[in-house]
Amino acid sequence: MPATAKKQVHLAAQLPGIHNVTVWSDPRSESQIAIDSFIRLAQTIERGKFDFFFLAEGLRLREHKGQVYDLDIAGRPENLTVLSALAAVTTHLGLAATVNATFNEPYEVARRFATLDRLSGGRAAWNVVTSYDAFTGENFRRGGFLPEADRYTRAAEFLTTARELWDSWSGGDLKADAATGEFTAPGAGRFAHRGQHFDISGRFTTPPGPQGHPVIIQSGESDAGREFAASDAEVIFSKHNRIDAARDFYRDVKRRLAKYGRSPDDLLILPTANAVVADTDEEAAAYAEEISRELVSPQTAIAHLEAVWGRDLSAYDPDGPLPDIEPEDDAHFLKGHSVFRKGRAETARQWRKLAEERNFSIRELVIEVGGRQTFVGSPQTVADAIDDYVQTEGADGFVLVPHLTPGGLDDFVDRVVPILQEKGVHRDDYTGTTLRDHLGLSAAPRPAGWGGPGQPLRDERLRAEPVRDRPARDQPLRDQSVRDQSVRDQPLRDQKETSA
Repeated sequence: MPATAKKQVHLAAQLPGIHNVTVWSDPRSESQIAIDSFIRLAQTIERGKFDFFFLAEGLRLREHKGQVYDLDIAGRPENLTVLSALAAVTTHLGLAATVNATFNEPYEVARRFATLDRLSGGRAAWNVVTSYDAFTGENFRRGGFLPEADRYTRAAEFLTTARELWDSWSGGDLKADAATGEFTAPGAGRFAHRGQHFDISGRFTTPPGPQGHPVIIQSGESDAGREFAASDAEVIFSKHNRIDAARDFYRDVKRRLAKYGRSPDDLLILPTANAVVADTDEEAAAYAEEISRELVSPQTAIAHLEAVWGRDLSAYDPDGPLPDIEPEDDAHFLKGHSVFRKGRAETARQWRKLAEERNFSIRELVIEVGGRQTFVGSPQTVADAIDDYVQTEGADGFVLVPHLTPGGLDDFVDRVVPILQEKGVHRDDYTGTTLRDHLGLSAAPRPAGWGGPGQPLRDERLRAEPVRDRPARDQPLRDQSVRDQSVRDQPLRDQKETSA
C-alpha cells in the first residue's frame, strides 16, 4: 500500500501587541510601533514561506490598580492600516487582523476588509472577536450595553451581514466598458439586512477582492466560541500548546463540523506557540530559562498574582512563597485582562497546590503556568517536535509569537524551516497567490448559510495583480534620506517606546 501523505505544517506569526509576551526592554529589541519593525518581521516570515502575518487588537489600555498597566506595550497603530502598508512590501504573505464585532459596525468592517483583500491581491483574513466588559465599552460610550450571553449572537449576525455586503457585488458587476460608457451594473452593491442586531440597507461601495470573502478566523475557547468556529470560521486560534489538551481541543472542534455540512479540512486549528532555537538542546534550554525570567519580571509576577487574588500583594517577595490569604472574589486589580476574570478562587487553589508540590516561589509559579516556551532545542529537535505535533493531530500548525521585535523569528526561519522543508511538511515556495491557496481552502465550497456563490470570486476585473517588482531581500528597507527624515519627524522619545 502506498504511504499516507504527511500533513503539511501551516505556519503564521504574530507581532505581539498586548500582554507580556514580548520583551520590549531587551537591548536587542527595537521599536514596537515603527513601520520598519512590522516590515522586517513580515518579510522575514515571507522568506520562510509562512501562510500569514497576524496582528491582535486591544481596544483599551489595561489598568492595574487604577493606572495604565505599564508592563504592556502601548501605542500600537491600528491593525488594518498597518496591514495595508505591508501589502505594498510583500507579495504572497497573508495579512490577518483582529477586528472586534462588539464595538464596530458591519458596513465599515466589510468595506475595510474588501479594500485590504483588493490591495493585497487576495491575502486578507479577519479574526472575529467579541468583548465582554463594560470597561472596554466605555471607550465607545457603550459600557455594559450588551449582555455577555449575547456577544456571539451579535458576532454571528455581524459576520452574516458582512458576507451579504461582500456578496452584493457579483463577478460581472464591475464592467468598465468604454464602448457603452457603463462602469458598473445597475444593481451593483445593493443590499438589505433586517435582523435582531442590525437593520441596514443601501449600496455597498467596494467590490470584493480576489477571495470574495476574506478568510475568517475565530479565537474563542468557550463552548459557544467553538461552535461559532465550527459553523462560520476557517481558522481557529487556540491557547492549547500542551499536547494532551491540544489533542482534546482538536478532536472536539473537528467533530462539530459535520453538523454544518463541513469536513475536517475546512477548518484549521492553529495554537499560539513560541520557539527557542540554539546549537544544542542544552544551550536552548538555558536560553529559554533566561527568556522566561525576562518575560516574567518580579513586577509581572506580583501583578499576575494580584489579578487572581484581587488584593494588593506589593509587600510580598516575588521570590518568596505564595500568600496564605484567600482571594477577594469581587475585586479586579487588573482591568481589561480576560484570563483571570472568572473562577479566580479555583485558580488560586490550583496555583497554591502546584506551588506546594513543586516548592515554587511566586515568580517560579507564574513562569510555570504562563511563561514557558513551547518548543525548545536544536533546529532538528524543534522541527521534529512541531512535525510530530501536527502529524498526531494536536494541531494543523502554529502561530509563532517571538519574544523580540522584530528579529525574534530569524533563527526559526533560517534554521528550522529548512528542516521542515526537507521533511516534506512545509512548502519550498508558494504555489498560489491568495491566502486561501496557502491554507488549502481555495476549492472549498461555501456552506449554504454563508450565502453567495459556491466558489471564491476569480473574475479578472475584480482581481488586483500583486506587485512583483520588489527590492532584493538584502537591500535596506528604505532610502537613507527617507529614513533620516522619518527619524526627524518622530516625537522626542526613545526608540524603544514605553507605555504612556
